[in-house]
Amino acid sequence: MKHNYKFLTIMIAMFVSQVVICQEKIILLNEGLWQADNGRISYFENGKIVSNQWFRDINGTKIGDTPDDIIQVNESLIAIAVNWSNIIQFISPDGKAVAATEDVPNNRKLASDGKYVYVSSFGHECMVNGSMVEFKKGFVAKIDINNFKVVAACEVGYEPEGIAYYNGYLFVANTGGYAFQEDHDYESTVSIIDADRMKVINTIDTKQINLYGKMSQSGKYLCINSAGDYYDVSAATVIFDCEAALNGKKCCTSLEFAATYNCTSADGNFYAIGSRYSYYTGEYTFNYITINPETVMNTDGADGVTHILPGTVVQDIQKMSMPYGIYVNPYSGYIYATDAGSFVGAGSLYQWSPTGVLLGKHKVYINPAHFLALKPDSGNDGCPDIIATGSREDTAIYNLHGIRVLSPVIGNIYIQKGKKFIYLNN
Repeated sequence: MKHNYKFLTIMIAMFVSQVVICQEKIILLNEGLWQADNGRISYFENGKIVSNQWFRDINGTKIGDTPDDIIQVNESLIAIAVNWSNIIQFISPDGKAVAATEDVPNNRKLASDGKYVYVSSFGHECMVNGSMVEFKKGFVAKIDINNFKVVAACEVGYEPEGIAYYNGYLFVANTGGYAFQEDHDYESTVSIIDADRMKVINTIDTKQINLYGKMSQSGKYLCINSAGDYYDVSAATVIFDCEAALNGKKCCTSLEFAATYNCTSADGNFYAIGSRYSYYTGEYTFNYITINPETVMNTDGADGVTHILPGTVVQDIQKMSMPYGIYVNPYSGYIYATDAGSFVGAGSLYQWSPTGVLLGKHKVYINPAHFLALKPDSGNDGCPDIIATGSREDTAIYNLHGIRVLSPVIGNIYIQKGKKFIYLNN
């Protein structure tokens, strides 16, 4: 098969115990207080907080009420779901506002294929191509980044939350999270959508209810949190194989641990901080785990989970008042977590080296929760070489955030079949 490009494979560097100096550029969404319209963005670079109101500093206006997710769409565009303001805010990597879409009410989580942005919504109506479309349950909207308009939408389950793009399909975790106040039960399903036609082609029952929160992706694998019902049904984790689901094979395995806050690790595993809350006791219980998704699937959950995170990460998180997020920079392997504290005052951002050496604690804003790493500047040779998205069986090209790239840029680093390479020429 003739290719019109050449690859230069980069050898994977072994992590060493000493701290490596590496440029870090992190965008952190602070949710603020729900309905208080005080969400903020913190910007962290090279070991310090540059600003805790970065969006306002650059654009002269606030970001809105409860920013709930952030993704890199392509090299020049970032999307932010601002839930209670009913806005999808688009910015450039330098923070400048590019556009905003207000046609997706009660938006939740985001995914992208580089050409479109896909948004899950708890709402029941959406403006599609200029006309209002109504849904009984929740839906997923498709936004064209050429004009930032919703061009299609389809109904999924009640209160859909996490969403991921894989090989032309969307995988949407349904929560049914309003079951306590509306006339329906908790959901336990993952809807599979043909992203081109925006049609549901299959619905997989995971046997675990309330699939709540952002889910992490490592190649074909997803890590999905099941929050339970906070009474008698305990929280759990679902590991989901997208490829198996598309081929009609057994595609999910449940673990007895929670994955309330989860992320993809540098080697393609999942890190998870699990938080179980009980209305009976009014107390939280936590677990801290690393999940190898391939092993979990191969052993049907009998193996592949360890109660270990690098270095002192677990010990440091256990000192927090209320853990609220975890993230690994896909460009460097540096580890981050946040502490919401009392939920009403300033939270904290923690930073560790890839081997788990605590590098610092920084004051941010209220309820810091959602992360995005920006690509380091050129010549940043101090960074360790990382594979962030795990092994891939397809021949598509992905950026370091796991987003498929249709038009790679010469000189940029991408991933194909689990290996990093530099795109050289057309």
